[in-house]
Amino acid sequence: MVERLAVIGIGLIGSSIARAARARGIAADVVLGDASEAVVRRAADLGLGSRVGTDLAGIVRDADLVIVCVPVGACGAVAELIGPALKPTAIVSDVGSVKGSIVRQMLPHLPDAGRFVPAHPVAGTEHSGPDAGFVELFDNRWCILTPTPDSAPDAVETLRDFWTRVGANVETMTPEHHDLVLAITSHVPHLIAYNIVGTAADLEEVTQSEVIKFSAGGFRDFTRIAASDPTMWRDIFLNNKDAVIEVLGRFSEDLAALQRAIRWGDGDALFDLFTRTRAIRRSIIDVGQDTSAADFGRRALNAATQTGG
Repeated sequence: MVERLAVIGIGLIGSSIARAARARGIAADVVLGDASEAVVRRAADLGLGSRVGTDLAGIVRDADLVIVCVPVGACGAVAELIGPALKPTAIVSDVGSVKGSIVRQMLPHLPDAGRFVPAHPVAGTEHSGPDAGFVELFDNRWCILTPTPDSAPDAVETLRDFWTRVGANVETMTPEHHDLVLAITSHVPHLIAYNIVGTAADLEEVTQSEVIKFSAGGFRDFTRIAASDPTMWRDIFLNNKDAVIEVLGRFSEDLAALQRAIRWGDGDALFDLFTRTRAIRRSIIDVGQDTSAADFGRRALNAATQTGG
């Protein structure tokens, strides 16, 4: 389907795209670029593509599909660097968790607005780097396409077909709607995880190291989320601050109501909330976005991550 795929940024997502495209015959040729010489050397050692290098403009030259897999804050600089080297028919996309900001950053530097189709594969682990990727990362996960008003229909369909072949379920929405949805489903949960793990760290000395020693399952899962790449998440919060602040406002109101229920012994209110949230958890399992296994299925996922898939 794709003659030459160029992946810029060889972390978890970029290396997984390269692995899946090669393993499943989606691209005849896969080339990769990264600003880090160490990352490039490791990617070459792993055999992730026919060519790997730090000359990003050279990497995208003659590519039919270019997917930018760098932190949100770096997307504009990458677009400015590769824009002049793109061939006229090349489709350009990304994998960022914030879409409105990426459109504003990248679009001015691309030669043809019609060939730009932003996207966000909603998949990942707490691991990063070229070794972290694996072929199955996107299987039965969602990839959200957020075309701009200028995106050409054929470019959108080509990208939809690409992500379907990679293994993802594909949905389309506007960049603005995407950012609000992801604020509640991903960004604010990560912010809460970072905050509660930070609070635990502050209490560690007070409790004589018992917070870490006696970590229960809930806290362990918070620490897994809070172990995510700090550069990526710094950029996400800085570039989606309006939606995050809006959702945080609602969360703060709901948290205050929960605090009142606990303070005044309102067991009915607590039971009703926990019943509703339990139903949401069950619905996530029912649609195949997680498993009911005691370890949430992450033992198998981590094993695949460690072996490179």
